[in-house]
Amino acid sequence: MMNAIAMTSIPQPIVPSTINRNLFNSLSAASSLSHLKQVHAQILRSGLDRSNSLLIKLILSACTLSSPSFDYALSVFHQMHNPEPHLSNKFLRQLSRSSNPEKTLLAYAKMREQGFVIDSFSLPPLLKASTRISALNEGMELQGFATKMDFVSDPYVQTGLVAMYAASRHIEDARLVFDKMSHRDIVAWDMMINGYCASGSYSNVLPLIEEMKRSNIKPDEKIFSTILSACSRAGNLEFGKAFHEFIIENKVVIDYNLHCALIIMYAGCGSMDMAGSLFKELSPKNIVVSTSMITGYSNTGQIEAARQLFDQMPQKDLVCWSAMISGYAEGDQPQEALGLFQQLLNSGLKPDQITMLSVISACAHLGALDHAIEIQSYVDKNQFGEILSVNNALIDMYAKCGALEKARGVFARMHTRNVITWSTMIGAYAVHGEAVKALDLFHQMRLQKVHPNGVTFVALLYACSHGGLVQEGKKMFASMVNEYNITPKREHFGCMVDLFGRANMLREALEVIEEMPMAPNVVIWGSLMAACRIHNEVELGEFAANRVLELDPYHDGAHILLSNIYAKEKRWENVGEMRKVMQNKGILKQRGCSRIELNGKLHEFLTADRNHEDVDEIYGKLDEVVSELEVAGYTPNMCSVLVDLEEEEKKKVILWHSEKLALCYGLVRRKRGDCIRIIKNLRVCEDCHNFMKLASKVYEIEIVVRDRTRFHRYIDGVCSCKDYW
Repeated sequence: MMNAIAMTSIPQPIVPSTINRNLFNSLSAASSLSHLKQVHAQILRSGLDRSNSLLIKLILSACTLSSPSFDYALSVFHQMHNPEPHLSNKFLRQLSRSSNPEKTLLAYAKMREQGFVIDSFSLPPLLKASTRISALNEGMELQGFATKMDFVSDPYVQTGLVAMYAASRHIEDARLVFDKMSHRDIVAWDMMINGYCASGSYSNVLPLIEEMKRSNIKPDEKIFSTILSACSRAGNLEFGKAFHEFIIENKVVIDYNLHCALIIMYAGCGSMDMAGSLFKELSPKNIVVSTSMITGYSNTGQIEAARQLFDQMPQKDLVCWSAMISGYAEGDQPQEALGLFQQLLNSGLKPDQITMLSVISACAHLGALDHAIEIQSYVDKNQFGEILSVNNALIDMYAKCGALEKARGVFARMHTRNVITWSTMIGAYAVHGEAVKALDLFHQMRLQKVHPNGVTFVALLYACSHGGLVQEGKKMFASMVNEYNITPKREHFGCMVDLFGRANMLREALEVIEEMPMAPNVVIWGSLMAACRIHNEVELGEFAANRVLELDPYHDGAHILLSNIYAKEKRWENVGEMRKVMQNKGILKQRGCSRIELNGKLHEFLTADRNHEDVDEIYGKLDEVVSELEVAGYTPNMCSVLVDLEEEEKKKVILWHSEKLALCYGLVRRKRGDCIRIIKNLRVCEDCHNFMKLASKVYEIEIVVRDRTRFHRYIDGVCSCKDYW
């Protein structure tokens, strides 16, 4: 008995299957790369490094960690000894679904190099990876390999090829493969239809659906939703309507999901009457569709309808809040956007990158520096400061708030920059009149091997135009075409017209327009028109204004320019006729408006405004300032008043411009040493420009004015534009 007990207590040898099982369990439990490496070391010590099933488990575990290590997985895979295809295919499938699908093709290259067996099941994940990274050449090579190995008739391989070609916009090649398929399931049809939609080949969609029906395959909800979603993204209302009619004619049951897809399509295409009609019938309303309606209303300028719907929603997610904030930001209501952002924060939701970009855009449009500083503080505190697109937006925001040095500070601290970063900073220098710095920064950009794009050259040409650098502008335009092979667009030609126009080279400006490969638009003729006004070129200005009116009969600027031309020549009868035309057409001259930010609060003034609570104090200060400036040599420039009035009335009109009222309020309320920042909706007139210069000298203050096209920084009687604007 004692011997029996003794014998049972003798340790038994551990068999490999037990070790395998323990290691498998360890791999399943591993939660970090260091843990996996420890198990890997145990595999090596146990002499199981030729166990392909165990190594594949190790590899797949590395791919599915919370922080996957695909490079480590690949290194282990490369050390395997000709694994069975079903094991290596597991790895390929995992890689093709990962955030680094390009690693799938690296694994495939190594498999070919080491002579691993590749079967028909290997190709679908390889084609999926090629599709995800738009690797057309690699996909075509896989098709060649499939043909050579006689895998090309496999339906899964064929479906993968259709998806790959469709995603690469090679829709005809996708159709060739599709037509050769002996068995086409609903997935293959869906991919082909989606490919046509993505490539804009909508005329092929309905015939393909008819062919699908003849093949006894019923289109499912996913296909209908795919088509409607594509119409929405492309804004193709014509086909969207045709497809809706097709649904009705074929008696397709419009269930809840298809009903939602139709609303989203119409809203995305800007057909808000149809979208609204369908939305009324939808029950229950859901957040996704409601958000699409908000975006649709916002995009079509119906911001009040968007807000009404927003307020009626019982539940709102972050996407919905962001859509409404974006609607305000892009709809020229930046204060409402910032106010709604504050409500979002109070609701307990945390904004994401998309929300922040809309908020930063709103702040940039508003031009309020105090708000801008608060926004950057929030960005830095909430870990948005390392996001490239957010930093690019901050540069633009500070530039539009008149804080060029702060924009430069954001640019300088960025560890990663792309072409948008450089172009935005170049544009910032341009609108602040720092043309030489803009060109110097472009030189640095080239040294950093960053390839400029069309936007970069718009900023450079703008800088040259506003800096009077005609020769440099001509060189930049030539460099864009000859060195960087960028085809000029209308905005580039517009910049050249502006460049020559500002420099009083009006004949050259007209030649640019006449030699353009595309028809000039309102903006280009308007640029020539404005140059003619500046340089008193009556005949050409009248010609340009009439070209503008041919393209846009309701263009207020062209009517006003013609009126001003007649007024300068004291042709008051023609002025009256022009104003009568404007009255009959319902055209109103845009009223001057200026904003000033004081202690975080914005104050807005219109021309001759008397609505401010401190109106008496403001006009009293204006009288005082005018008296002080007259001692320094100021005389109101009556030439800026192009209406038939008595001299005293003309003087009042010129002195009551909105930026003068904003300046006087700033002088009353500013803290000592503060810079006065004014944002104006129109171009600063000559009289106000001179007024600001003298005020900066007499009151020893810095004044920054952002007008419709650029910044003016007035210090000690001198403007940063060097009187060239």
